[in-house]
Amino acid sequence: MGTILIKNGTLISATETYQADLLIQEGKIALVGQDLAAEGARIVDAVGKYIMPGGIDPHVHLDLAMFDTVSSDDHYTGHKAAAFGGTTTVMDFIEDKDPDLSRNVEALRAKADPKAAIDYSFHFNITTFNDRVAAQIPELIQEGITTLKVFTAYNNRLRLQDGEIFQLLRVAAEHGMLTMMHAENGDVIDVLVEEALQAGHTEPIWHASTRPAWGAVEAVLRGAALAAQADAPLYIVHMNTAGGIDQLQYAREQGVKVMGETCPQYLFFTEEHIKRPDGAKWICSPPMRGKADNERIWQGLADNTLQTVGTDHCPFFFDGTKAINYEGVEVKIPGKELGQDDFTKIPNGLPGVADRMAILWTEGVVKGRLTPNQFVAYTSTNAAKIFGLYPQKGTLAPGSDADLVIWDPEKKLKYGVNVAHQRTDYNLYEGWELQGYPEMVFLRGEPIVDGEKWLGKRGQGQFLKRKPNAEVI
Repeated sequence: MGTILIKNGTLISATETYQADLLIQEGKIALVGQDLAAEGARIVDAVGKYIMPGGIDPHVHLDLAMFDTVSSDDHYTGHKAAAFGGTTTVMDFIEDKDPDLSRNVEALRAKADPKAAIDYSFHFNITTFNDRVAAQIPELIQEGITTLKVFTAYNNRLRLQDGEIFQLLRVAAEHGMLTMMHAENGDVIDVLVEEALQAGHTEPIWHASTRPAWGAVEAVLRGAALAAQADAPLYIVHMNTAGGIDQLQYAREQGVKVMGETCPQYLFFTEEHIKRPDGAKWICSPPMRGKADNERIWQGLADNTLQTVGTDHCPFFFDGTKAINYEGVEVKIPGKELGQDDFTKIPNGLPGVADRMAILWTEGVVKGRLTPNQFVAYTSTNAAKIFGLYPQKGTLAPGSDADLVIWDPEKKLKYGVNVAHQRTDYNLYEGWELQGYPEMVFLRGEPIVDGEKWLGKRGQGQFLKRKPNAEVI
């Protein structure tokens, strides 16, 4: 692992912007300062460029089985796409299929470790809760997993009842763990889906129509109330409604230890996109809402009501009957055509891990909605703090891992599926004109992206064992 000296760049952290050189040695940031020199170092001139911590995406689903198919990015292709977008750490989810929780960890690591191209960690879905599960939860900390995800939707599959969530929150808090929540109303969804199908409504828009925004608003407040009563921290994933942001703000003002994540898709798209002939491309859970929701979420980012921007990256082919070329190989995976006659059979999920940082920079920073420091906070630093990785990740400090992005703020490009490197056949931002894009990306001091060149490799990524008792911000 060589010595690299990045000179003449502008460093952007979550709190500061300043001119400095940055010295990388043994995969770590060794020094940050003015006019640095190091004999034998490889010099990288970053004049006119920004240097930022590598992105951390706290919410991806790779190689996830759903309905009669699987999400089209695995732990190599999804990691590669993330890297090209400036993200150097991602967090995926473990399903609790085996009653022995640790065996689920071993199984997913056996799949992911040989493929991982960037650093990664897991959250653990808890879809069954009883005394046996409660007893095993603290053991997950030894595996480096400190976060548990619960659902208030997907009845008879993933959902826990409120009393179970309350008990889990208390167990998690006792051991310094964080509970994450998918907040929708599963009971209402079930009734409305059954009614829609009986009435012959099969089009994609009925996915959104059967998951009303009020269900998310109510579930966010219910989750915050459960957290308050359990005296436990809570993290609401993929927030998509104006009312949900209002409830998050209210709960935080009352001193509840609740945090919120949104995703880029909820800043730009609405139910009108789902009504299009290709509307299945926009099917995810929770669904797109309206323009007022878009604007309220932007406001929640501008005023720091929200804490992170993840992606919920879970891509499927739009037309899985046709192959695409990926790294010289023809790839064909069943996709959203599976639900062409029934919205309940459309695989739920979107590509996004490669898009997040460039889209948020253009639409947030360039257009004056966010400061560059907020951008770094939302795409890297806050997630590092919340999920027990700080200061190893998420900062440009001596001793931290040299995960960083050299960002060209002047680079302009037309974005789309051929730029993004995600292993799927479409992109939500096709044809968007962007300004600002990664020029180089480093993982623990090793260049893995240099312009359009992929320098990373399978197995280069490391599983991150995270620490409990992380910050609530």
